[in-house]
Amino acid sequence: MTTTTTTSLRRFPRFDFVSKFTATSCSSSRRGFSTTTSSSSSGGSCTEYSLTLQQQLESGSRGKSINLFSAINQALHIALDSDPRAYVFGEDVSFGGVFRCTTGLADRFGKQRVFNTPLCEQGIVGFGIGLAAMGNRAIAEIQFADYIYPAFDQACIISLIVNEAAKFRYRSGNQFNCGGLTIRAPYGAVGHGGHYHSQSPEAFFCHVPGIKVVIPRSPSQAKGLLLSCIRDPNPVVFFEPKWLYRLAVEEVPEQDYMLPLSEAEVRYF
Repeated sequence: MTTTTTTSLRRFPRFDFVSKFTATSCSSSRRGFSTTTSSSSSGGSCTEYSLTLQQQLESGSRGKSINLFSAINQALHIALDSDPRAYVFGEDVSFGGVFRCTTGLADRFGKQRVFNTPLCEQGIVGFGIGLAAMGNRAIAEIQFADYIYPAFDQACIISLIVNEAAKFRYRSGNQFNCGGLTIRAPYGAVGHGGHYHSQSPEAFFCHVPGIKVVIPRSPSQAKGLLLSCIRDPNPVVFFEPKWLYRLAVEEVPEQDYMLPLSEAEVRYF
């Protein structure tokens, strides 16, 4: 298991996603969560859901000109619409979140699948690990990446991500995993955030084996990479640059597409 930082992709080679999941269904819980236990390899293969961005562009699907937070919102709508096992939860997500990335999700998919949590990052991540271990797609939002650090004193959220989520597959000899866990976290300095809303903790997680760290730099990449993260069989921390939420604008295909993880962007100047 390796930690991978994916920033973006300039050329998008053909990428075939092959399903390697085996599942056994059990009874559902009060909220209706699936209790499917899935087992998959750690090679990063996913179920074939969509075309790559390059295939979308070649087919003439140029899409609309939108900003980065709107692209993330599109990805979340697609993820929930295409997989009934997907859930979005976090602080204030039901009314759209502080950055409006979850706007309209609760109205469309209901409070059973998009719901607020207490102001407790430890609980958000712990709940997400359990939900993903049951075979669901747990899309957890940490309102500000800075609040990964305050829980360090209690050895909770850092410990949960590093010692639980990242090691879940290894501890069980690949029998179990919480690969359906995606932790979204706005990060970086912007506006008047001060010292509690401006930090960039991605370097710490890049040194943790067993999780993937993904940072998009444009709207089209944010959408495709987020969908790949949600469907990847490994836990992922998806850092969203706050500075680019409304600043970065480009044409983004409206359809479902994914960008392959674990491939660096190569630029020629």
